[in-house]
Amino acid sequence: MKVVVTGSLGNISKPLAIELVQKGHQVTIISRSTEKQEDIKALGAQAAIGSVENVDFLTQTFTGADVLYAMIPPNFSELDQVAYYRRIAINYAMAVQQSGIKQVVHLSSYGAHLEKGTGFILGAHHGERIFNELPNISITHLRAGFFYTNLYRFIDMIKGAGFMASNYGGDDKLILVHPTDIATAAREEIESQPAGKKIRYVVSDEHTANEVAHIIGTAIDKPDLKWIILSNEQMREGLEKQGMPVPLIEKFVEMGSSAHSGALGEDYERQKPIQLGKIKTEDFAKSFAEVFKKVN
Repeated sequence: MKVVVTGSLGNISKPLAIELVQKGHQVTIISRSTEKQEDIKALGAQAAIGSVENVDFLTQTFTGADVLYAMIPPNFSELDQVAYYRRIAINYAMAVQQSGIKQVVHLSSYGAHLEKGTGFILGAHHGERIFNELPNISITHLRAGFFYTNLYRFIDMIKGAGFMASNYGGDDKLILVHPTDIATAAREEIESQPAGKKIRYVVSDEHTANEVAHIIGTAIDKPDLKWIILSNEQMREGLEKQGMPVPLIEKFVEMGSSAHSGALGEDYERQKPIQLGKIKTEDFAKSFAEVFKKVN
């Protein structure tokens, strides 16, 4: 099959492209950076250099392809993240319609079933709705859990304060996922070509936040490491001290609050995947420990 992969050589897109090439598929990777062109070719894929803001470029790139893996590239220079997600999803949808591509695998998020109160994840909710409006398209929404890699942002806090803290934590349940497991799930959906509209949760492991802290702490020789729950106001104050713009702060607080309440995971609990991914928290903790040692 001819597959277009968005997300350049990111943590999901690169391993996905590698798996697809190894399976004999023709892969085109979209990247905005000309510097990535040779690295993309080295994977055995074709590079399409351009912007996801350009519908004509997307349409040209999608034309003739069988499947699109669609993810919204992170761009925290956009203060209104939800509007950004909607805009790029609309661009993708327009290009899908104009190019005639018939299958889409869309990277979404757990919590995307909710219409409000989820911070940045509301963008994934809108993305699902936009894609679902396309006629005669088969689409799988991959609702990914909490990325293990998000835990790296706690490194400075652990080193400075000796604990992890957010407006979620403690005994709150986390449904965790590794980007490589998402890549494998995306490849499986691309190859199986399911008909109609489908939701697939992608999760590698489940733990409470305190259990995650203990696993991470053990890996870095701090087995008593705790994950403390902050109030929303404490969370705001901490992010303000870091110099984060207020619109982004509010989205972080809102997202954390919905995780703490359990709202983010409600639909996941109703539709749990039969099989979890391969990479467990203990596996990721080894990588975390390596990065932790390198940070001064």
